[in-house]
Amino acid sequence: MNNSIISDKATIGKNVSIGAFCIIEEGVVIGDNTVIKNYVELRKDTIIGDNCYIDSRVSSSGSCTIGNNVTVRYDSILARGINIGDNTYICPKMMSNNLNTEHEQIGGAIIGKNVFIGTSCVLQHGIHIGDNSILGSLSFINKNIPANETWFGNPAKFYKKND
Repeated sequence: MNNSIISDKATIGKNVSIGAFCIIEEGVVIGDNTVIKNYVELRKDTIIGDNCYIDSRVSSSGSCTIGNNVTVRYDSILARGINIGDNTYICPKMMSNNLNTEHEQIGGAIIGKNVFIGTSCVLQHGIHIGDNSILGSLSFINKNIPANETWFGNPAKFYKKND
């Protein structure tokens, strides 16, 4: 008995593993061969692709889209409307935001394919992260990041073009 709460209006793919004490709300779709670890909360209309790994204590605030072959590590927060491209790796404790300073919903970040996001990064609302980009640990990302670039710092600054 794993004490998870899974809505009968969620769609769970083949060979999916769901850990203990998870909450999976209606409209959630989990693709084939995906692993959901313990204490994960997936709110309404979160969509997760195939072959993903969602580590313990990850939370989505709903209406999130996660591509195929994505890893989201421990204790990350996925703000409403975030879109994560295929083959992206998110290190522990990444936090995204979808509200501006007037508490209006702007939408979560749009993250491209093959992106690496370091530990404890904070992504501001409505930004775009280009394909094949790298964001260094402890970075505050408050502007769009072009494809194929490495950025880090608080606020993040350009470091180099990726080959």
